[in-house]
Amino acid sequence: MKVYAFVGPSGTGKSYRAQMVASENNINFIIDDGLLVKDNEIIAGESAKKAPTKIETVKHALFLSKEEKDEINKALKKYKPESILILGTSDGMVKKIASNLGLPEIEKIIYITEVATQQEMETARRIRVTEGKHVIPVPTFELKKDFSGYLLDPLQIFKSKGKGQKPYISEKSIIRPTFSYLGKFTISDTVFRQIVEYIANKMQSIYKVIKIRVENYGEGPIIYMEVSVIYGFDIKESLKQFREISKREIQKYTSMNVVSIDVVAKNIHIPENEENIKKI
Repeated sequence: MKVYAFVGPSGTGKSYRAQMVASENNINFIIDDGLLVKDNEIIAGESAKKAPTKIETVKHALFLSKEEKDEINKALKKYKPESILILGTSDGMVKKIASNLGLPEIEKIIYITEVATQQEMETARRIRVTEGKHVIPVPTFELKKDFSGYLLDPLQIFKSKGKGQKPYISEKSIIRPTFSYLGKFTISDTVFRQIVEYIANKMQSIYKVIKIRVENYGEGPIIYMEVSVIYGFDIKESLKQFREISKREIQKYTSMNVVSIDVVAKNIHIPENEENIKKI
């Protein structure tokens, strides 16, 4: 396995440019802040950016625990990458990561100054300091489960490498770690109810939401709903459609991973014209 490294000070845009550097060096595997990423998929590890303090973040990023090392090594044995890119803030850090994981010596170190201008690095640093935003080099849907309830934004990058060259397309996600000085946020259960009530109001087959219960777990909320279905519609299909739309919209507007949604048809609503027909 050929081992490469991408080095630069914290907040200068390494994760943002990681896939570009990997692509230019024909590398499909990246180690970044505790994660092992293959192309656009997390295949092992837990993001150091989930740690409650900066000290814990460093420990995760260096793979100091046996469990973290074993998980990464298991994945490396499974996928057998020909080359890998390690991200770090210094030569010493990337060498320490390689050593802790039992990887071969680093063949080449690429520095952030080789791929980014001083102005670009200063802009990235300013955003890190003032907005607390960190980039992880994978699409948002890859992070939903691990970062349920965090602020997540998708970021798609498209770069052409010139005429006749394969374009570089990459998706990344922006998060605010738990240790960000900007603080925490909470989403009330009322928000979930308002979202599903709005959806029910838009659907012809659902009369109203009678009851909703939300249980929050580490991976995200589990939602139970009871609804009134309008007479004349396929009940099973109506509940399935309502459940799928509700899950999609809740995840879209709250950035939370919805573990499951159970929808129960509690009663049938008969519109007035149907009642009039029965009387006739």
